[in-house]
Amino acid sequence: MTTTTFLTGATGFIGAAVARTLINKGHSLRVLSRPGNDRRNLAGLNVSIIEGDLLKPETYQHALAGCHNLFHVAADYRLWVPDARAMHDVNIQGTQNLMLAAQAAGVQRIVYTSSVATLGLDKTGQSASEQTPSSLDDMIGVYKQSKYLAEAAVMDLIKRRQLPAVIVNPTTPIGPRDVKPTPTGRIIVDAVKGRMPAYVDTGLNIVHVDDVAQGHWLAFERGKIGERYILGGDNLALSEILGIIAQIDGHNPPKIKLPCKAIYPVALLMELAARLTGCEPRITTDALRMAENKMYFSSTKAERELGYQARPAHAAIADAISWFRGEGYF
Repeated sequence: MTTTTFLTGATGFIGAAVARTLINKGHSLRVLSRPGNDRRNLAGLNVSIIEGDLLKPETYQHALAGCHNLFHVAADYRLWVPDARAMHDVNIQGTQNLMLAAQAAGVQRIVYTSSVATLGLDKTGQSASEQTPSSLDDMIGVYKQSKYLAEAAVMDLIKRRQLPAVIVNPTTPIGPRDVKPTPTGRIIVDAVKGRMPAYVDTGLNIVHVDDVAQGHWLAFERGKIGERYILGGDNLALSEILGIIAQIDGHNPPKIKLPCKAIYPVALLMELAARLTGCEPRITTDALRMAENKMYFSSTKAERELGYQARPAHAAIADAISWFRGEGYF
């Protein structure tokens, strides 16, 4: 019997990779997409597109009927927004709406895509885990705050209403089909185009987007209800990431290291310009505040309980550069 699965976020970066994984596993997909969304990532995929809005359950409730499973990947992911309430509405209220509608429709298994943005950081630069303490006060910026509260809402529904959900927390995915691109994708594009003459002393956990998608599948198959699993790869300093990009592309990496505080005036000016133009700034004060800590994480729990594995970051970066080049981003 064909398994019917409802998927949100399939037009986006992680969601597109999850869609391909689920199709390869034999799932029949119904994907939620807002009217007018960029649907390049759905090209060639055998999916049923449901036009709807997370904030309007009446636009998608009918499509949940008969679905066995739900993968909720969609989120408003930006490091700067002119209207914080709009992001909160989508990420928090939209998630609650969908979870309640799915449970009412009899969906049997849910994978909710949270983020390591909701987790605490180890102040010594060591890898954080699912158990590293965090609070809302620790969340820098509207995106982190909204994802923290959204994850808390899902956890509450699991406890109060027996919502059959497993939570995954991807780190920093890179790879093909980053059409927007994401903030990390922009780093790669800017580095290859010679637009990064300097860097700050920070660090990220880099993972291939297709490994994140495989982690979603493993969480669906083997994850425990109410548990969360970090889906990550290699912890690398930004200087190391830029060095790998330079080595793959054949150019020299930047040599100048700047303190975050030196860039704050630039970020403030960019945010002011963004409020006037409506265009997202390339550097934000929240991003600089986050960069003051190395955002390193461990996927040991997912490896142990799910059998999760990630390829080396070098391979992920190479695939990202190849895709961006093929799509004309350079």
